Amino acid sequence: MQTISASINPTFKTLIDELRDTCLETVKLINQMEIEHLTEDQMEEILGELSVSVMHLQMHAGFVKEEIDKED
Repeated sequence: MQTISASINPTFKTLIDELRDTCLETVKLINQMEIEHLTEDQMEEILGELSVSVMHLQMHAGFVKEEIDKED
């Protein structure tokens, strides 16, 4: 996995890493929804996890935006 430049604020780097991880998890869950023949229980579990992942995306994106705004 690529690393963010060492010249970037360590807090910002951590936030970007967390945002990347959450984005990857979200994509993984979306891909799982496309699997054929999922049971209703499986789909409910995926949707529950996706809901949490989207909430985390919102949080992480907000923190990243705050850090970006500090730099302006």
